[in-house]
Amino acid sequence: MSHIVIVGGGISGLTLAESIRTLLPAHRLTVLESSLHAGGNIVTQSAEGYRVEGGPNGFLDNKPGTIRLCERLGIRDRLIAASEGSRKNRYVWWKDRLRALPGSLGSFLRTDLLSVRGKVNLLAESYRKRPPGLRGDESVTEFARRRGGKEVAALFADMMVTGIHGGDPDRLSAASAFPRLTMMERDFGSVFRGMGKLARIRKAEAIAKGEPAPVNGRMWSFEGGLQTLTDALSERLRDNLRTSASVSTIRRTPSGYELAVGDETIAADRVILACPSWAAAKMTAAMDSELSIALDAISYNRIAVVAIGYRKEDVPGSFDGFGYIAPGKSKRDVLGVQWCSSIFPGRAPEGHVLWRALCGGVHRMEMLDWSDGELIEAVHREMSLAMGVRGRPTFSRVVRWPRAIPQYNVGHAARVARIEAAVGRFAGLHIAGNSYYGVALNDCTESAARLGEEIARLSTPG
Repeated sequence: MSHIVIVGGGISGLTLAESIRTLLPAHRLTVLESSLHAGGNIVTQSAEGYRVEGGPNGFLDNKPGTIRLCERLGIRDRLIAASEGSRKNRYVWWKDRLRALPGSLGSFLRTDLLSVRGKVNLLAESYRKRPPGLRGDESVTEFARRRGGKEVAALFADMMVTGIHGGDPDRLSAASAFPRLTMMERDFGSVFRGMGKLARIRKAEAIAKGEPAPVNGRMWSFEGGLQTLTDALSERLRDNLRTSASVSTIRRTPSGYELAVGDETIAADRVILACPSWAAAKMTAAMDSELSIALDAISYNRIAVVAIGYRKEDVPGSFDGFGYIAPGKSKRDVLGVQWCSSIFPGRAPEGHVLWRALCGGVHRMEMLDWSDGELIEAVHREMSLAMGVRGRPTFSRVVRWPRAIPQYNVGHAARVARIEAAVGRFAGLHIAGNSYYGVALNDCTESAARLGEEIARLSTPG
């Protein structure tokens, strides 16, 4: 009986394992997770009536894979949608105050985030042709400047990169970090035209199925927090999952692979590296130095999540929205703030609010070396400045990620191609996870499910 080993019990590894167990029930399957608990950076903590997400705050429904996973696990009825206010009301810290991001043509025309010239440049995007013979991997800044102008690149490109990647738009690859945007330019000639066309396609598909028109980009979580998803996966895989099982090396053998786990050696016919690329680099160093070097070339940023609670009476205004972004190049003490208790119910006790600040990123990596007290005080200062908080925090919690989000810097696609070529030299070896094909939770679940189907085809005779 074939033995399939998945190294890494984050959302990618767990989703992949669920797929393989379903498609290949006769095969032996083991998931090895180095931490005490599976789930990777999906961590929900509950204390003093607050519910804090240490990693992702939720997932969008712009791709169906995660919703389908919830259906298979029998937990779709436990999903809760983000508030309407959080979908519509988003803000940016710009020129020393919070400013609302435009959500309609009228608000766009009235906003002071762009000059008249900047607005005209952006509105002209639909008519701007892609330069003939354009080659090479553009940075996000270069792509945004070419499509929307200098002001759009300076503000909105920075915001997108800061909010999703905690990175630098001058370094990140547009094609790898935002493939949907570059695809719309390639396939429809314009980002705006592509957005309109895809929205019409989604609406037509929904009508054909007798479903209501989709609400664009709604966020979802669970009453008990996002860890509900990984806990359900862990429970489904409890006979296949081993925690506190750290793989030090992988060795090729005539019959397959041997993985060193402490003093134990585990034999496998097929191995999937669903761990971060830096961890996979260490495991494969003795087996293939070229593969190890390529894996280690993917860089990561450092993020500290600082959750902070206040009495409602100390917070002027309702803050009915998602939160705000502070563009990374402003180098403030927070990258952005999510108004968690405004997004989902049950995140704070009665009479209190819970907010979550992200600190660090590529421009402020040193912040992870600060003490908890220094981080909390820095966030409190920012909350007092941006939102006029009058009282002291009633709750705080710090979660640190020394290697938080892989950075898809310019040349990322070529780096991944080198990794895939190196992996391809070893029959039965595969890679998975957010180091390669998308950092969002949806990207991980969808790419893991596709890999599961591929492995099922490869493992089925005939």
